[in-house]
Amino acid sequence: MEMITVQQAEDIILSQNQDFGKEYIPYEQALGRILAEDLIADRDLPPFDRPTVDGIAICHSSYEKGNRSFVIKAVQSAGEPSVAIDLEEECIEIMTGAALDHTVDTVIRYEDISIDSGIAKVNINSKKGQNIHLKGKDKKEGEILVKAHQIITPAIIGIAASIGKTRISVKKLPNIIIISTGDEMIRPEKIPSPYQLRRSNGITVQSVLKKYNIDADTLHLDDHYEEIKKELIRCIDEYDVLLMTGGVSMGKFDYLPQVCEELGIEKLFHKIKQRPGKPFWFGKARNKKLIFAFPGNPVSVFMCLHRYFIPWLKTSLEIREDSYQFAVLQNDIDFQFPLQYFAQVKLKVNESGQLTAESVNTNGSGDFSHLAETDAFIELPLEQNCFKKGEVYKTWKYND
Repeated sequence: MEMITVQQAEDIILSQNQDFGKEYIPYEQALGRILAEDLIADRDLPPFDRPTVDGIAICHSSYEKGNRSFVIKAVQSAGEPSVAIDLEEECIEIMTGAALDHTVDTVIRYEDISIDSGIAKVNINSKKGQNIHLKGKDKKEGEILVKAHQIITPAIIGIAASIGKTRISVKKLPNIIIISTGDEMIRPEKIPSPYQLRRSNGITVQSVLKKYNIDADTLHLDDHYEEIKKELIRCIDEYDVLLMTGGVSMGKFDYLPQVCEELGIEKLFHKIKQRPGKPFWFGKARNKKLIFAFPGNPVSVFMCLHRYFIPWLKTSLEIREDSYQFAVLQNDIDFQFPLQYFAQVKLKVNESGQLTAESVNTNGSGDFSHLAETDAFIELPLEQNCFKKGEVYKTWKYND
């Protein structure tokens, strides 16, 4: 199979989106999950006419007849039954958010009246219906308050609580394991020899997935063919998705492609015309479990995860938002290889409100030191070699 383009790889991966079902969870646990149902108003909002200020409620017809003084019949606070007036010359002293009775239709602020011996005197010109939030003005019973397929925010949880939706339908999340490989990789708490490296890819990927409320398991495998084979058989049975790092290049100990072939896992592609991340391998097991096998270099892992896996995850969970933004390049870049280049950039918003991207010079896909000080990868088209300041390209954000 020949090397494919970035667009071809994206199309293949997104064609494998999966629906993992739905579940109901308490609304207190729903922050950051994906809403799987529309939230519907269970009654008119607001459910009654209510004042938007503290003051007095009057019948405006009395004011129109020239009356400016009103006898205070009662004081009514929010949460109490509405109080009616019996005579046009009466008023109700009323608080913000209380339920207005149908016998009153206008509210005048305390600042615009004077009260003496139970008589409220109006000191301003009044308009009928002022300072009232009318029943059903926001939404009618049965109308959609929040549409499905969006990330649940604190505001959405507040809306759910307001309609008594204490259990919310959310999209189930895939069960994921992150598998790193390599004899040279040791646990982070160990002291490496001059020829060893501390493992970081697994914890990096795990941390990214936590932003989507996914608690992925992790596993490290040495470069032993039979061990890799045994663990892949187990993981394909237990997990929906395997995210692997390392073992997919052309080295003698890069066993993953060979193991997958022996296990009957269908290779959907291997190698993309891109830098970093060219050796990326993607396949599907007979039980439809997916294997994303990224190259082992940290920058390659980071790029492939945000460029391919996160869009696949959003598509599968029906999150209706783009994974990328367009930005204006702030400096010239030359890249003479026949590959699609993903450069690390710092993002800013200029005084015109445009998103701008300034590239940072790095030393290749093993140089992950700049990931902390940059914000995104800018995707530079395969068809060009020179990219000029002022041109606009897609960016894939990884630091927010």
